[in-house]
Amino acid sequence: MYIAFDQMPGHSRIWVYQSDRKFTPEEKAAISERLKAFCDQWNTHGSLMPTSFDIRFDQVIILAVDESQLGASGCSIDSSVRTLRELEQQFAINLLDQGKVSFLLKEDALEVSNLMGVKSKVSDGILQAETIVLNPVVQRKSDLSDKWLIPAKDSWMNKFFMN
Repeated sequence: MYIAFDQMPGHSRIWVYQSDRKFTPEEKAAISERLKAFCDQWNTHGSLMPTSFDIRFDQVIILAVDESQLGASGCSIDSSVRTLRELEQQFAINLLDQGKVSFLLKEDALEVSNLMGVKSKVSDGILQAETIVLNPVVQRKSDLSDKWLIPAKDSWMNKFFMN
């Protein structure tokens, strides 16, 4: 059952999916409509779960499930991935490829780069130690406030910067 994202508890489990490009306003509206419909029926073993989603930077989808009463099963997670695959096909976007790195060039200008291009972004000075990067492996909604947007030096990319 869909619940507004800001109403989801901090302990809710989340999954972060980065698109390789921004959504147009029309795409964002259609994606939101599809995700709301999905969340309304998202269930585990036939029982509805409190679920939600958020779209940030017009290209990052965050799915959330309150597992306090009922944990998300493998089948329920598979159904969310199927929905994301449908969105990928419908809008010619890449959400499920984990080989992407996202960082902020300005406060709200997100750049998504291929993982293999990180070293050259660092050597070109585009990606610096203090550049804010998205940590896509956060696990709880509460992590979005302090573990999601972090300086590159505090991420796995630290190895690319001179200490």
